[in-house]
Amino acid sequence: MRLSALLTMPELRLEAVTGHDGLDRVIRWVVTTDLLDPSRYLSGGELVLTGLVWRRDPSDSEVFVRALAKAGVSGLAAWDLHAGNIPDDLVEACRRHRMPLLRVPEEVAFATVTETVVRHLSTARAADLAAVLDRHRQLVEGLAEGAGLDPVLELVGRDLGMRCWVITSTGRVVAGSHDLPAGVDPASLARVFLTTPRLPHRLAGPDVSLFPVAPDTTSRVADWMIACEGDWEEWSAERRALTAELAAIVALERARLDDRLSVEGRLAQELIRLIVQAAGTDEILPRLELTGLDVRATFVAVAAAARGGTLRPGELRTLLREILPVRPVIGLLDDEAIALLPVDRDHDLAGGVHQTLQSLSPGLSDSGLAVGVSDIVEAGELRGAVEEARYARRLAEGRTDPVCVVGHDELATHVLLLASVPDDVRHMFRVRLLDPLRTYDEVHKADLIRTLETFLQNSGSWTRCAEQLHLHVNSVRYRIQRIEELTGRNLSRLEDRVDFFLALRLG
Repeated sequence: MRLSALLTMPELRLEAVTGHDGLDRVIRWVVTTDLLDPSRYLSGGELVLTGLVWRRDPSDSEVFVRALAKAGVSGLAAWDLHAGNIPDDLVEACRRHRMPLLRVPEEVAFATVTETVVRHLSTARAADLAAVLDRHRQLVEGLAEGAGLDPVLELVGRDLGMRCWVITSTGRVVAGSHDLPAGVDPASLARVFLTTPRLPHRLAGPDVSLFPVAPDTTSRVADWMIACEGDWEEWSAERRALTAELAAIVALERARLDDRLSVEGRLAQELIRLIVQAAGTDEILPRLELTGLDVRATFVAVAAAARGGTLRPGELRTLLREILPVRPVIGLLDDEAIALLPVDRDHDLAGGVHQTLQSLSPGLSDSGLAVGVSDIVEAGELRGAVEEARYARRLAEGRTDPVCVVGHDELATHVLLLASVPDDVRHMFRVRLLDPLRTYDEVHKADLIRTLETFLQNSGSWTRCAEQLHLHVNSVRYRIQRIEELTGRNLSRLEDRVDFFLALRLG
């Protein structure tokens, strides 16, 4: 909005006194002041309204106008209600500093001028901002990849005075128009975002409103949020609409950053598939290099799965990328996400992942997340690391914590040994020992597999096994005898007990 537009508004009846050559200046906002030097409250582009209360003698006009000019004010509108005029010394000071001066009629209140100007500014800026947001959405959709969110948030902050930030559910600031206000912790905002029953939500302390980015399509624990200064319930309909538009822009930008369908994402998926299928190092190492990882580095494998079905596989993949300290290579195996990332030998990845995931536990109270972390290995040992991480993840699934991370150091030695055995060998070993029992159970409902597992868990104690299964000791003896007959093994021998123990772990 330009100063010249004010002179055409019949409800205001403003008149230009001096500075006609500056009437094309743009008005960014309107401020009323009675201070002799209001420069500390000005940032440039304002229309300043004053009743000249600050004027004690003619020399004050020079001080006042000089302060306005230094602050970059667009124009001055004035009227001395008591004197009934605009003093010549103020006119001369405005002429000297090339400051456009408008006369406000006695019968027009400054509040009326303010309300009129603000209304026109808001309407014009809303239209301009909506157009910019629409253009940016097109850019995000593919016309010009990589524009990012910062320009849009800066525009919102500059033209509407509404500072905004995009923050993940873990408290990472993705983009922002300004630095976060003092005392505002993004981790605390994320905690409120995950736990509040309804969104949008206003935090009274820092006076910040929180909005979800994609509540209809994304679980909150995997979603991003937009944090805006101010109370959203007091906003106009236009500003609320712009917030919804901004959320759509952020959702599109996040979708653009998802690399599942990119060349990099497909290479990662193929690499994980080859490792799980026990491909040779001559196949794995070249693909590892294609993903951008250094074959000379040391690596950790991470396996993650959601419990309760709250996270879809794509969301799990996104969340795993968010919680890991460096950009990983990630692939999906049904409902399980597997990641590989380079780390130093002394890096405690499991501890770091657990600490990060604790911030997400409030958003996982109805389900859970199980994560397994392998030991640090060379590139040629990735298959064992992936198997180790998957075993650790299965162990984590058996625990009750909403978020559970199991590291390689919690795995028994036999698990580490099994992780390095080829799949076909493990399958043959398991089938040879347990399939006769499974088949018998299916036909006779004899529960031999459960009896065998309980017997081994109790170190071959007939009495404790019978108590745990709520059976007579003789019934347990009969079942164990049937197991030995079907498998040709002797459960009094340590070697046969170990074989059954390992076969059950492989099942």
